[in-house]
Amino acid sequence: MTRAIALHTDNEFIARHIGPGPADEQAMLDFLGFDSLDALSASVIPESIKGTSVLGLSAGQSEADALAAIKAIAQQNQLFKNYIGQGYYNTHTPAPILRNLLENPAWYTAYTPYQPEISQGRLEALLNFQTLISDLTGLPIANASLLDEATAAAEAMTFCKRLSKNKNSQRFFASSHCHPQTLAVLITRAEPLGIEVVIGDEHELADTDGFFGALLQYPASNGDIFDYRELVERFHAGNALVAVAADLLALTLLSPPGEFGADVAIGSAQRFGVPLGFGGPHAAYFSTRDSFKRDMPGRLVGVSVDRHGKSALRLAMQTREQHIRREKATSNICTAQVLLANIASMYAVYHGPAGLIQIARRTHQLTAILARGLTQLGVRVEQQHFFDTLTLATGGATERLHEQARAAGINLREVDAQRVGISLDETTRQADVEALWQLFHNASTQVVFQTLADEVGDQLPEPLLRQSAILQHPVFNRYHSETELMRYLRRLADKDLALDRTMIPLGSCTMKLNAASEMIPVTWAEFGQLHPFAPAAQSRGYQLLTDELESMLCAATGYDSVSLQPNAGSQGEYAGLLAIRAYHQSRGEAHRDICLIPSSAHGTNPATAHMAGMRVVVTACDARGNVDIEDLRAKAIEHGDKLAALMITYPSTHGVFEEGIREICAIIHDHGGQVYIDGANMNAMVGLCAPGKFGGDVSHLNLHKTFCIPHGGGGPGVGPIGVKAHLAPFLPGHAALERKQGAVCAAPFGSASILPITWMYIRMMGGDGLKRASQVAILNANYIARRLEQHYPILYAGSNGLVAHECILDVRPLKDSSGISVDDVAKRLIDFGFHAPTMSFPVAGTLMIEPTESESLEELDRFCNAMIQIREEIRAVEEGRLDREDNPLKNAPHTAAELVGEWTHAYSREQAVYPLPTLQENKYWPPVGRVDNVFGDRNLVCACPSIEAYQQA
Repeated sequence: MTRAIALHTDNEFIARHIGPGPADEQAMLDFLGFDSLDALSASVIPESIKGTSVLGLSAGQSEADALAAIKAIAQQNQLFKNYIGQGYYNTHTPAPILRNLLENPAWYTAYTPYQPEISQGRLEALLNFQTLISDLTGLPIANASLLDEATAAAEAMTFCKRLSKNKNSQRFFASSHCHPQTLAVLITRAEPLGIEVVIGDEHELADTDGFFGALLQYPASNGDIFDYRELVERFHAGNALVAVAADLLALTLLSPPGEFGADVAIGSAQRFGVPLGFGGPHAAYFSTRDSFKRDMPGRLVGVSVDRHGKSALRLAMQTREQHIRREKATSNICTAQVLLANIASMYAVYHGPAGLIQIARRTHQLTAILARGLTQLGVRVEQQHFFDTLTLATGGATERLHEQARAAGINLREVDAQRVGISLDETTRQADVEALWQLFHNASTQVVFQTLADEVGDQLPEPLLRQSAILQHPVFNRYHSETELMRYLRRLADKDLALDRTMIPLGSCTMKLNAASEMIPVTWAEFGQLHPFAPAAQSRGYQLLTDELESMLCAATGYDSVSLQPNAGSQGEYAGLLAIRAYHQSRGEAHRDICLIPSSAHGTNPATAHMAGMRVVVTACDARGNVDIEDLRAKAIEHGDKLAALMITYPSTHGVFEEGIREICAIIHDHGGQVYIDGANMNAMVGLCAPGKFGGDVSHLNLHKTFCIPHGGGGPGVGPIGVKAHLAPFLPGHAALERKQGAVCAAPFGSASILPITWMYIRMMGGDGLKRASQVAILNANYIARRLEQHYPILYAGSNGLVAHECILDVRPLKDSSGISVDDVAKRLIDFGFHAPTMSFPVAGTLMIEPTESESLEELDRFCNAMIQIREEIRAVEEGRLDREDNPLKNAPHTAAELVGEWTHAYSREQAVYPLPTLQENKYWPPVGRVDNVFGDRNLVCACPSIEAYQQA
């Protein structure tokens, strides 16, 4: 007798994403005193907002089915040969970088390197990036990347405003030769700050006085290479600072901005091995003079020493981080593009100076051959000097040329009705040049490639040829074989702790599983090789993807519309407040400029409000960390007719579902304001409650937190905003979208190429899976809080003693009793193989822990056991069994070199490095001891160490 086979139809992905299995989940529920996840979440979620979730999503799909579905979407994108340029270029991502960095979880699941001892590998890669930028731009100091070229230009504008001697000027000159998307973002950023952006042709600018700064493009967007030396001197004579947006590949051949007087250089590192990706993510760069380093936006990697005197890297001058400066911030940026900057830096390491120059020369040579051939065909090339871009005067034939080009699978740049543009790149071949000539075919003229190749020389202006050497440091001259590069990348990754090795329990940062099936589509050509300004008919797959993703996010949040453009959480905040600002203006209430922000808020909130032209008024919190509703009410009344918005994080930054959230929203609405609910903690709400349904008007979402896009070592991030219907007309615009004004970043869909990650996550989890993820995130956090509350005070909890998705341990009493600080606990955790929780935020001297739903009970217990053992060591200090100064916590972390050297400590080597027996099976060895922050800030070195120091090491 044959038995029928039972077909397995369950979605296996949900169980693979969520860490605890059924038995472990029940054990944790029993430990907490609940019989089900529903009972637990019912006790955590306030009654006033229960039932507000509108998560009407379909059931989750299996990994195979979801991949098949997104492949069908991807295949609706058409891959043409792109010669559009405009700051975006085809490039080859070297295979060893693709496999060993971009597709390697050791690199893409790492967190921002705030803990330098466990981040030496990615810090070295970023230091390489900074050195690359400094070398190519001719300016002595560079940051560790910004979000994209357009936002970097906006940062340069406000940078010039702060530092210019023309303190009373509100005028900023921007060359009409800049990329159009850059000018659009400049205008958006300038308007709330009262800055007048004057766009014009610098060659027709008779008077350079009265500006605080200027932005020039080099080479120009249309391809020209202008000699800016005299112009820069004129701006300087008028006390204006000059920023230059420069192409990095061109700078291998051209005199760098720093050598012709520029104060700032900005641009994109995209063409150094980073796929087009329909516009992002790409690493921008920012370099400047050494005297301006303390005013430079973004992160800066510098060189310090550890407690043994060994050289060690760290993020320098961390007080420059904008979330610390709050409303005094000069920018709200707290995200870099680390993963992409590291790809670009390794592209330079792999090719070396000779390789980069060869790529640049070959690209330029092909452009010169193309230009000569076009001239022979009777086409007027507007440029006398150029690098890789030509503008052709095509007159009445322009539209026909575009049609012919597309019929041949080619995209040219649509300059205007009378001209087309062509930009070549490292992927261009002889056959491509010949195919371009065919578009302009002239029966009476025969153009022979090889003949022109033998005749044509450089078309670069001789006075601007680069004379200075580039990339002389050994790191750019050693790893040119695949074997060497592969081992270098492995050696760097081995120095670090990422999610592939350990739980990263950072509160408010949501370091969860970035599943391999979610990551796979990112490197598909159909997503990676599409130009952001390709005709809409070629990007139907992306349009379908973004439409579906917007609908999914609306379902998750209860909002009516979503914009995917903001390419970081900070930019989502900014776009949200701009929408509120524009809404008030549309109603004749432009005077509304007061933004109420609770004292517990993340620091980007007040920084963003300041950037959006609002005045910040801080409201108090009570002893339990909740918003003081009476203080909020009083300030709403006080500022009634000027009230623009409230920015509030929910669940609170303290990790609690505030019961009065509906009342809080009602107070703001009653006084004419709008409610911005920060979505940083959305991981506790998806499927359980929806901000768009309980009072929010706008929220940004961190797709790199709640929705599984990896942190990448400190970027990429994606921060879309959801809004209620009345704010939808004020979402970010773009020249490529229906609404043309109000762009907040360069590309219409921001970091488009990583949106498939979130689409895959939501598609595989489905509505039930997403709800379960939120419930297990709450379960895991409460399990940790309950296990550790006997050893450390839990600072905040709801009225029922439960927390949301994170909990805060108060370490401050231990400082008084033992002299052990929160820093000591954090560094000691490294000896146990853990990244520290979030330190001293939102309360100084505390640790904020967020386990996420992806961590298993075994890993939660491993972390709890480490924290309990650390408490026992602190108790030994309190009781005098360990010395107050010479103890494992004060000296943590301990390196292998220290272990085998002369041992002078009162405690044993075994206690130092194997405080728990389980560590003998799987031990992480930090490459350096505790890094000296003060030394690093006083002795800042922000480029690769000298060749001599490198050789000595």
